[in-house]
Amino acid sequence: MPKPLTILALDTCTETCSAALTFNEQVFSLIADAPREHSQRLLPMVDDVLAQAQVALADVDLIAYGRGPGSFTGIRICTSMTQGLALGLDLPVIGVSTLAAMAQAAITEAGATQVLCSIDARMNEVYWGQFIAKEGIATLVGEEHVSSPEAVELLLDNEQVIHACGTGFQAYPQLFALAAGITSCTAVTYPDAKYMLQLAQHGYLQELHTTVDELSPVYLRDTVTWKKLPGRE
Repeated sequence: MPKPLTILALDTCTETCSAALTFNEQVFSLIADAPREHSQRLLPMVDDVLAQAQVALADVDLIAYGRGPGSFTGIRICTSMTQGLALGLDLPVIGVSTLAAMAQAAITEAGATQVLCSIDARMNEVYWGQFIAKEGIATLVGEEHVSSPEAVELLLDNEQVIHACGTGFQAYPQLFALAAGITSCTAVTYPDAKYMLQLAQHGYLQELHTTVDELSPVYLRDTVTWKKLPGRE
């Protein structure tokens, strides 16, 4: 059997900041609710999970990064720090959707089989995506979107339980009316890097990883829009 990958995962795309590491099939992770401190908190968190596992960055096989959607500033922080960590050691990287990370958390922690994830995108819009569990892995149904809450279109089986995750449901509770079977997954509000690890492993086996030069953030919304709105992230 091949040696299990040592994967470092980072996310700063929403209000939370998280880092996680899988080494010898053990998981080490940290998460903090620090919406304006991502750039100061992330690297110390990386150092901490590496120290917990007693490994060096040079021992890492793959870096997984939160590619968005989410805060424009947060995505930039995550991708730039991933570049900084990966460049010196020429490590491969893999982008993981923040929505998929939340869906994976619901599948892992709540046994969800269908998940609708929604992040408050401000400006009366939400980022949203819907997922089903395939062999325990969050698998996207359709595409990820940014739209008004009224434009969210359910593709999941509305006769079965659908777990609802994310701040979009807090900001726009009318989303619960999309189907009678939608139930709030209160344990999953934000993405957490530790749930990116399994998705990164799965993506690596599908050869979805890239060089750091090909790192690809996903904003969904036009970045110019963000720059024109003072105080928006």
